[in-house]
Amino acid sequence: MATIAEIKKTTESKMDQSIAAFKNNLTKIRTGRANPALLDTVQVDYYGSLLPISQVANVSLLDARTISVQPWEKGMGAKIEKAIRESDLGLNPASMGDLIRVPMPPMSEERRKEMTKLVRQEGESAKVAIRNLRRDANEHVKRLVKDKLASEDDQKRAEADIQKVTDRHIAEIDSMVATKEQEILAV
Repeated sequence: MATIAEIKKTTESKMDQSIAAFKNNLTKIRTGRANPALLDTVQVDYYGSLLPISQVANVSLLDARTISVQPWEKGMGAKIEKAIRESDLGLNPASMGDLIRVPMPPMSEERRKEMTKLVRQEGESAKVAIRNLRRDANEHVKRLVKDKLASEDDQKRAEADIQKVTDRHIAEIDSMVATKEQEILAV
């Protein structure tokens, strides 16, 4: 049976992982700005196996609105360009010799609203994950009290501590959502 300290530590660590996953999901949501992480989800056929673009090419920024993709092998350019075009990101890459330029199309007002809505949904999902971790931790603490391994005072203190950690993580998610919304609306 885990101790209260272990329960709190595990819960905080899992909450940190939820935040990291949320942060990763946010990088995939398109703003009007170019971001190399946007292409992380695009897979390229490399001799029969699908690999992320970052494993077959150098992905970087040319300027604020253009991603550049430099394939490491000669014949990969066309495959990479095709993979980007066929992804659901709505991007239209253009080859210039060995270099593939991926310009970010300007976002329509409707697209901005969709993206903001998506950011809020992701934020809500992350908060639900955090609250579920809080509930699980509180149930573990209650079980310790029930099994007479901790007192009710310990339970109250633990639940208060777990709540503080939960509040901190939810505030961090809210702040990340607000920042991402600003990015989307600023362009």
